[in-house]
Amino acid sequence: MAQKILISTGGSGGHVVPATILYEHLKNQFQVFMTIDNRGVKFLDKNKYNIEIIDVPPISKNFFLLPFQFFMMIYIIIKSVIFLKKKKIDTLISTGGYMSLPLCLASKILNIKLLLFEPNIVLGRSNKFFIKSCKKIFCYTDKIKNFPKKYLNKINVIPALLRKEFYEIKRTENIDSCVNLLIVGGSQGAQIFDTLVKKSIVELSRKYTLKIYQQTNAFNFEELEKFYKNENINHSIFDFDEDISNIMSRSNLCITRAGASTLAEIVFLNLPSIVIPLPTSKDNHQFENAIFYNKMGCNWILNQNEIEDETITNKLGNIIDNKDEYLSKKLNMKNFSYQNTWNNINQKITFVINEN
Repeated sequence: MAQKILISTGGSGGHVVPATILYEHLKNQFQVFMTIDNRGVKFLDKNKYNIEIIDVPPISKNFFLLPFQFFMMIYIIIKSVIFLKKKKIDTLISTGGYMSLPLCLASKILNIKLLLFEPNIVLGRSNKFFIKSCKKIFCYTDKIKNFPKKYLNKINVIPALLRKEFYEIKRTENIDSCVNLLIVGGSQGAQIFDTLVKKSIVELSRKYTLKIYQQTNAFNFEELEKFYKNENINHSIFDFDEDISNIMSRSNLCITRAGASTLAEIVFLNLPSIVIPLPTSKDNHQFENAIFYNKMGCNWILNQNEIEDETITNKLGNIIDNKDEYLSKKLNMKNFSYQNTWNNINQKITFVINEN
C-alpha cells in the first residue's frame, strides 16, 4: 500500500505554491493530502487537491489575548492529532510558517516522520523550532543563514521547485526592438511598485518602445489601467492568479520583489531582473534571497529605502543601452539552472520519503 503523505501549508503564495508543486511531484507515487488555512485557499484551485482546512489564527501581540490563543492552539493541536490518526499519515511535509505549528507538534506526539521545506536563504522561525525533530529539510542550498551547525547533516539540497508548465515553455528572448518589462509584486501585491515605477516608465516610454506586464492587486487594478491608457503605454495588467509562466516567457526584463519562488522562476527562464527586496520581510530573508542569486551574477539589486526619482529610470536605461551585462546575466542564469529538471527533483524528494 502506498505511503500516505500530508503536506501542510497556508498563508501566502510563497508557502502555498511550493506545496502544490510538492503535491504534483508525489501524487502519482503516494496517497497525498494537503492541509491549508483560510488565507492560503485563494492561491490554489481547491478542485485539484485533496485538501482539508485547518485554520490557525495569527499569533497576536496583545497580552490580554494570550490565554485565549493558548487554549485555541491546544484545541488545534488536538484536532491535528485526530486528523493525522484518522488519515493514517506516514509522513508530514511542512512548508513552514506559524500555521504549520499544530500539525508539526501533532506529528511529534504521534512519532510521524517530519520533513521540512525551506526555500529561503534564511531559516524560517517555524522550521528552526522543528529542526531537531525533523528527519530532513529540503533547501535550495546548504548555505542557509541562522541554521544550527549541529543539524547541517539534515539539509537535503534540491533544485528550486517550479510548476510543471515552466519546463514546457521557451526561455525569454533578448531585448531587441521592444522592451517587454515585467513588474512583479508577489502574492501579496506590492503597492509601492504601482507608484514607485510609474514615473520611470513614462520617462522610458519617450525613448524606447515598451510593453508593460504588471502584476497588481484588486485595489490598484483600475487605477493602473487608467494611468497606462492616459499615457498611451502598451500594457497588460494581471493579478496573482494569472498564468505567470507565459507572461514571464514574453518578457525580456523584470522588476521584482525577492520571494524565493518568484526568483527561482525568473532565473530558470533566464529573465534578467532588477530585484527590490521587501525591507520589512522577516529576518530580512528577501534581501538574502536576492544576494544569493546576485553572487551568481543573475540580477541587479536596488535598496527600496535608497531609491530616488531617477534611480529606476537610470538603471533600466543603462541595462537597455548596454547589452553586454544583460547578456552575461542570461548566460549565468542558464548555467545555474541546467540541472533543474522535473525528474531530477522528483527523484531527490521521493528518495528522502522512502528512506527509513
